[in-house]
Amino acid sequence: MPRAWQDGRVTAATGPDRPQPSITLFEAVGGEPTFRKLVDEFYAGVATDPLLRPMYPEEDLGPAADRLALFLMQYWGGPNTYSATRGHPRLRMRHAPFQVDAAARDAWLRHMRRAVESLDLAPEPATALWDYLERAAYFMVNVAEDPAG
Repeated sequence: MPRAWQDGRVTAATGPDRPQPSITLFEAVGGEPTFRKLVDEFYAGVATDPLLRPMYPEEDLGPAADRLALFLMQYWGGPNTYSATRGHPRLRMRHAPFQVDAAARDAWLRHMRRAVESLDLAPEPATALWDYLERAAYFMVNVAEDPAG
């Protein structure tokens, strides 16, 4: 069955006039357990990263991990628990107190890449997920690079 990702959903064609109902990426990758594993793997790296760990003010990374898991689940078509409890994501605003430079972005991406790969997803959802995470990481940079640097 050929599948095509569009707007965060995948549709598998079953015939010329009978497409299979589309499902969200959240559903396609296994729902909450998959996103919890992704976030747990990611924060295992962050916990020992000398550049990123200071950006997480909580003593325990659990609250940050829960927020990220809820956000990603909602973004990819899961429950809207994140918005129901925290309001609009406002990602740049929430990260504004922290200096996010290219080095922090690259460290974040390194841990997230390892986490995504640990899921052993099919190529299409893995690519869609990674493309979003990479764009988000670049979007969060709020410290200009030194052109002389």
